[in-house]
Amino acid sequence: MDILAIDIGGTFIKYAHMTENAGILARGKVPTPQSGREELIEAIGKIYDSMPAADGLAICMPGIIDSENGYCVTGGALRYNDDFYLRHVLYERCPVRIVIENDAKCAAVAEAKMGSLKGVREGLVLIFGTMIGGGIIHNHELLRGRHFSAGEVSYIIPHAESRASFENLWGNRNGTPRLCRLYAEKKGLDPDTVDGLMVFNAVNAGEKEAIDSLIKFTRGIAVQIFNLQTILDPERIAIGGGISAQPVLIEYIKKHLDRLYSDCPYQIPRAEIVTCKFQNDANLIGALQCFLSVYPSEPAGCGL
Repeated sequence: MDILAIDIGGTFIKYAHMTENAGILARGKVPTPQSGREELIEAIGKIYDSMPAADGLAICMPGIIDSENGYCVTGGALRYNDDFYLRHVLYERCPVRIVIENDAKCAAVAEAKMGSLKGVREGLVLIFGTMIGGGIIHNHELLRGRHFSAGEVSYIIPHAESRASFENLWGNRNGTPRLCRLYAEKKGLDPDTVDGLMVFNAVNAGEKEAIDSLIKFTRGIAVQIFNLQTILDPERIAIGGGISAQPVLIEYIKKHLDRLYSDCPYQIPRAEIVTCKFQNDANLIGALQCFLSVYPSEPAGCGL
């Protein structure tokens, strides 16, 4: 059985024609439509048309997703998907089995089944993209929560006077874009001209403004990891997303955590911090795993 896995991000839609064992036969990406649902459906439809016949669509996307009904409670960075039965509408364009799940939850499934959290009973995945996604592994299984919002760490508010998540301005760009904004402010640049690669190139070159920006960015991350550790008590926390490929990111997070734990007057458990094994492919592999958990090697053509 071959599956077309689709990772809908805030900026790009990444896709891969995959085998059941997560082998990638073909892959690509297209810009994510910003204008509305109709354009998103057509973008996915064109991907579906361009790829070899697949037995189903495995979709991961931002937002609070009711995976049982293929319903977007919220669309995350893509607000036009709020209150939207995506699976039903998409099936009219792509008449194959369709499974939809939150992107960070998919990453957590991939890491739990095949990656850095394999064999871990209690784990946590944090994915840094346009927003900060979270996926919780409890008793070796994905924890979705009563309202499918378990792990939605982007909505954490750090203090009573703030409307911010992860020490950031309220909004839908509190992941990697926050680091870019911090750097742009220090350099007097237009934030739209700065990307993560530029910042990390500057960090690795020893530029003070870039290092100061990374310190502030990772300090906020470490504080919330500390808080999540005290609530969830995971044994391992995996960091993913494009910037997780930068070793210096994990290095600074660990340094801040060392200070937080040393300053704490009580001895509390501490999780191991690692990088996601699959990095940018974690969402795609997890979406495939979620599809197979619903439709394990069954023949195609049965509809929804």
